[in-house]
Amino acid sequence: MLEQYQNLSINDFDYSLPEEKIAKYPLANRSDSRLLISKRAGFISEAKMIDIGDYLPYDSVLFFNQTKVVNARLLFKKETGGLIEIFCLEPCDNIDPQVALQQKNTVKWNCMIGGAKKWKDGPISMTLDGIEVKATKIGRSKDDFVICFEWPGSLSFSEILEKSGELPLPPYMNRKAEKEDLTRYQTVYAQHEGSVAAPTAGLHFTEELTDSFASKGVSSVFLTLHVGAGTFKPVKTNSINEHAMHAELIDVSIDAVFGIIEALGPIIPVGTTSLRTLESLYWFGVLASLGELNGDVPELGQWSHASLPELNLRQSIRSLLDYLDAHGKTRFIAKTSLMITPGYKFKVARGLITNFHMPKSTLLLIISAMIGDNWKTLYKHALKNDFRFLSYGDCCLLLP
Repeated sequence: MLEQYQNLSINDFDYSLPEEKIAKYPLANRSDSRLLISKRAGFISEAKMIDIGDYLPYDSVLFFNQTKVVNARLLFKKETGGLIEIFCLEPCDNIDPQVALQQKNTVKWNCMIGGAKKWKDGPISMTLDGIEVKATKIGRSKDDFVICFEWPGSLSFSEILEKSGELPLPPYMNRKAEKEDLTRYQTVYAQHEGSVAAPTAGLHFTEELTDSFASKGVSSVFLTLHVGAGTFKPVKTNSINEHAMHAELIDVSIDAVFGIIEALGPIIPVGTTSLRTLESLYWFGVLASLGELNGDVPELGQWSHASLPELNLRQSIRSLLDYLDAHGKTRFIAKTSLMITPGYKFKVARGLITNFHMPKSTLLLIISAMIGDNWKTLYKHALKNDFRFLSYGDCCLLLP
């Protein structure tokens, strides 16, 4: 089955994105964003995000990602006075970010380092409210470093980041985070700290908008995938099968898992992160049915699905629920590197609410997997009609 991905070239998922089409700032009101709707047979229409409930099928179930972005960028000073930027990606050893962020005095994180060549040996430090916070390199992988942070006192690492860290806006915005971004680069329903990038499709939703769904027969379910920096990493290999997909932590309550098989209508994830979580849950269910769901934090590789048998959705999710019940768990925590490309057959999602994505990105591959080559018509229409692109941009509803 893997052969179907062998001949895919990332160059087939490229398009010209002028700088002026990239939204550098959010609109004054979240749900004032424009909405581009792609339906079966490539039919395209326009609306406003505030009216999205009128275009969702009756009994639709929307799945939202509740992750919360942390102030992941930290500036440390060398003894010589030079500055080193440390970008905290995720805690080491598969520790739950919620647990790692509450640790005090010392914690180890996988990090990216700006100016890494300038940092030779020994700790670097910064001062926060009279407290010295030290950072020491203790290991590295291909692209990341393992950093040990140490500080005295009663502050948690979450408080360290909140007080001294900077919100990690995407680099294509070409600006530092401002006061407005502290609220606008979070969804209104964000609950669980751990992401270094926002699940941006959710930025369009307000409490008033989600409250209006009940009258339209639309319900909501919440799950968590902590978004890593790799989500927006461009594919640099020509062949898609050579791209190394990043792993991200998912955390889903047993009630949310039940929500998949209790859905009366189509399941429509809000954002590619929610979609990857839902599709990963299906494959974890297949592994559970085979007795191959192993480890405290099971992992799904980017091409694992290519060699697994297929079950119907109810069988798969039932197997996952049986696994949770047998192990006395009320939450399913795992890591997924699932890579969705054209040729993938969706097992859970029957549509998608998403922003407009970067050329040559894994996110654009997901769009193509869902609506085929119609993505080119959709993006051409959006560019021609001045839709705003990327994280703070407009939205689209895909109903294939």
